[in-house]
Amino acid sequence: MYLPADFHESRTDVLQALMRARPLATLVTLSESGLVANHVPLETLAEPVPHGVLRGHIARANPLWREYRADSGALAIFHGPQAYISPSFYPAKQETGEVVPTWDYAVVHARGTLRFVQDTAWLRALVSRLTDAQEASRHVPWKIDDAPEPYIERMLSLIVGFELSISSLTGKWKLSQNHPVANRRGVMKGLRDAADAESRQVADMLSSLEDERHDEPHG
Repeated sequence: MYLPADFHESRTDVLQALMRARPLATLVTLSESGLVANHVPLETLAEPVPHGVLRGHIARANPLWREYRADSGALAIFHGPQAYISPSFYPAKQETGEVVPTWDYAVVHARGTLRFVQDTAWLRALVSRLTDAQEASRHVPWKIDDAPEPYIERMLSLIVGFELSISSLTGKWKLSQNHPVANRRGVMKGLRDAADAESRQVADMLSSLEDERHDEPHG
């Protein structure tokens, strides 16, 4: 991933917070047939330090668990909020006209190695945790025990679990940091005026970065 210094986010807690907030990851692996991408909701665990571990599951019919090359790595890509940035957001448009469109976004790349798990108890606990995390905000959360036990046992037999031991975490927060403060403020206003929630989430991330800039000690 191309990563200019302005956009580099290295704080593990910040990266893992995005991974938990946006759990659907693109899992890229190498098989005998070449690169393979699967889209899988993942559980992010902070232990073991320093980077933690990811857990998820795939359909037993998915050839990934049979074709994965044990001597190769795996890459899980987590996509945070993203938004188109119009040149009209920048005060510089009126001043010089020397502005172009761009895209602001946040992503995390988690690299490591995979091991696959077929233990039923392990799978049941994982599915329960993944479900509970997504159901927590519902008025009446659905629990795995709400379904008949024979049905759950049958469903569990149709999946294979996996664990990705994270060897490195890389974050790219491309949030207009390379622009002067007036342009950054213009971007925040333009995104907050947008109709979609995603743009407003990017604006909130920009605002947090501005707050951090103000909190930095000055020599």
